[in-house]
Amino acid sequence: MTNPTLAAGAVEHHLRERRDAGRGLLMPYVTGCVTPNWTDYLRAFADAGADAIEIGLPFSDPTLDGVTIQQASDTALARGASIRRILADLSGLPDLGVPLVASTYYNLVLHDGPEAFCAALRRAGVDGLIVPDLPVHEADELADVAAATRVDLALLASPATPEPRLAEIADRSRGFVYAVSLMGTTGEQTALAASAAQLTGRIRRVTDRPVLLGFGISTPDQAREARRHADGVVVGAAVMRRVLDGAGPDDVRAFLATLRRALDQECDAPR
Repeated sequence: MTNPTLAAGAVEHHLRERRDAGRGLLMPYVTGCVTPNWTDYLRAFADAGADAIEIGLPFSDPTLDGVTIQQASDTALARGASIRRILADLSGLPDLGVPLVASTYYNLVLHDGPEAFCAALRRAGVDGLIVPDLPVHEADELADVAAATRVDLALLASPATPEPRLAEIADRSRGFVYAVSLMGTTGEQTALAASAAQLTGRIRRVTDRPVLLGFGISTPDQAREARRHADGVVVGAAVMRRVLDGAGPDDVRAFLATLRRALDQECDAPR
């Protein structure tokens, strides 16, 4: 049974509205402080048609992330990245018109405590949170605090998640359910994992909450295929590889625009 205190917030309302209008959802990712002008990428994401933006708060031991995001985290930390610095940068931004979703590991949440952490997110204009190493059976405290501060805590489901646990994740997640397409770390893939379709189908059977598919979405064709199964996609490593290779905001905007067109074409395709 859904906890009545865990009401959906701005992320879920925004994504539901766009999904229900027939739009394929796009959430690109950037590591905070990865470059001196890192917030310029956020505007580029919004201009390319992002429906939400994921901002990584770098951590020294990113166990769920592959080589590219690890390199981005190392680069950001070497530049002096911290939660306070990243949130201060966000606080000075004009409204981008799409919700911001922070992602990080539970160690950083515990450092200041869930109350202080979530309150800092809200002051910076962040509406959502992903904590990939927080299992659902240990999420009570953070989920309650996040709901009280109007932060949507999105939970992850993987191809190995058993049915009872999957139903609990779908019920308790807020904003969206993050469907992990494969058993592995983040990173670009040559093809969409076969497990992705099965997982998203299982999630859809237990919830009407938006389902975003991540881990390995790298090309327009993969985004188009993912949209056939999920409500949208999360794109991280493919973006960060370009940033680490020197791509500026305009270059990344152009890349994301190709994914936006692919999602739109799939939405317009006859069924």
